[in-house]
Amino acid sequence: MLTWDSYPAVYRAELRAAAREYADHGWPVGDASPAGLVLTTGTTLDVFEVPAAVGRLVCGQLRAAGLAVPVAATPTGTWWYPVQAGAAVPSNLRGRVVLRTAGAPVVAPPSETPDGWVHWRVAPALSGYRVPAAAPILAAISAAIEQYDSDRIAVAARR
Repeated sequence: MLTWDSYPAVYRAELRAAAREYADHGWPVGDASPAGLVLTTGTTLDVFEVPAAVGRLVCGQLRAAGLAVPVAATPTGTWWYPVQAGAAVPSNLRGRVVLRTAGAPVVAPPSETPDGWVHWRVAPALSGYRVPAAAPILAAISAAIEQYDSDRIAVAARR
């Protein structure tokens, strides 16, 4: 009978391999954490985090612009986008987007959390592990939020 007794060992090996791959590409891997694999913000990269419904629209905006950037999804309903360190949230997006910076840890794929898996929606290998500038990501987030708000207003008007 097949059993998964080796699951913890396989998972640890997968986390080690991912951590090595990130580090080999200059991504700031944090210390070991019970939460899984952690990236540390503020030096090489920062992270913009949005609700999943907005994140899907952001990806549409990025695809339309011909940009392939890393995108991670969390089991708690958020998607995050790494950007070059030093980013800031423009005033029109405050309260709509979360910026992780200044050493804040970000749980990265392939981490398993109590709620489920953190996984890549767009793997960093597709962009050569390049961390994008914040400007195109913020432009896509801004357009996605406008679209999201517009769609919600349209749905409410039909009721």
